[in-house]
Amino acid sequence: MGWLNRVVLDNTLLRWLLALATAGGLTLLGGWLRAVLIPRLCARAIRTGTLRDQGLAGLVERTRLLLLMACALSLGGQFLALPGGATRALDLLPALALILQLGAWGHWGVGLWLDRRWLGRSGGNGHVTSRAAVAGFLLRLVLWSLVLVAGLDALGFNVTTLLASLGIGGIAVALAVQNLLGDLFASLSITLDQPFVAGEFIALDNGYLGTVERIGLKSTRIRSLSGELVVIGNGDLLKSRIRNYASMPERRVLFQFTLSHPVAPEQAGGFPDALRRLIQAQPRTRFDRAHLAEFSDTGLRFEVVYYVLDPDYNRYMDIQHAVNLGLLALVQALGLGFAVPRMLGVGAAPVPSPPMTLRLVRTGARRLASRGGPGRMGAWAILPSRPRRPPGS
Repeated sequence: MGWLNRVVLDNTLLRWLLALATAGGLTLLGGWLRAVLIPRLCARAIRTGTLRDQGLAGLVERTRLLLLMACALSLGGQFLALPGGATRALDLLPALALILQLGAWGHWGVGLWLDRRWLGRSGGNGHVTSRAAVAGFLLRLVLWSLVLVAGLDALGFNVTTLLASLGIGGIAVALAVQNLLGDLFASLSITLDQPFVAGEFIALDNGYLGTVERIGLKSTRIRSLSGELVVIGNGDLLKSRIRNYASMPERRVLFQFTLSHPVAPEQAGGFPDALRRLIQAQPRTRFDRAHLAEFSDTGLRFEVVYYVLDPDYNRYMDIQHAVNLGLLALVQALGLGFAVPRMLGVGAAPVPSPPMTLRLVRTGARRLASRGGPGRMGAWAILPSRPRRPPGS
């Protein structure tokens, strides 16, 4: 057994074998325990559904072999006499692996908490889902920032100086990409404030309207009624006035019509009740009022208000179509008619003016010579001819 005492890289073969056996044995043991425990813990978590069992199963399932191998190598290296740099690396390896593992556990824990706290109770609500996504993004951003700082501190970096230099550089970068950062924070504001979510129909004051397909970090995509995809920057979107039709629980409808003269008082007084019955016969409607609003020069003007208990525009148009047909039948049954606005000369041919006769006259004419002699005439002027007098006048 003298070969076990042979020195290789400042360590005997026996020490090398002990180090490899320790590292390999602990890695295999950890992998075997993980393979045995994961199915049992997951089955128990599914059976009980408690947060404790789900958390334990998730922690074991997300324990990486990297952590087990790092700890095994660090323990195996205790049998060896290594240079200072290698010894320090083996000492840092478990700490770095543990920091990364804590980050992985925290990343999964944030998702589990959000799923049980918000998503499990949202019932598919888009507002709750968007808020949960933003909260998860922010929590995970903070978590991995702490992981990065802890890892750099473990490696021996001066974290305070590094953070100060990053702050100065961050100001310069922010000034260079302020438009991009404006859209980014606008996206965060849209997600938190929830003026709309994906799948809702909105209209902007610049004329764009359509269904929101996706809210990105820089822009929002809207599918217009004509089919094209409209991409608007989040910053510009927040600067405009937004009308959200999906958040409208009901639609108020006001329409007017005018009956031409003559209309008997009994007929005019019976129209509100007839309109109420006509509107209440339509599904998902609520009648509000119907009145003879005013007398106009063309007839009697009625004003009707009712509510459609559904924000869908197509349903509203179907109901209004049925109401209009019923109103038309009612007016015809009573022998009445709708007033037609008076058109004053719209599109009419111009009436030709009678021809004008002109005459040439002298102004200021004065004869300076005797009768029959030459004379000097005044200026000439063109004037309309005098109208002819009728005979006998």
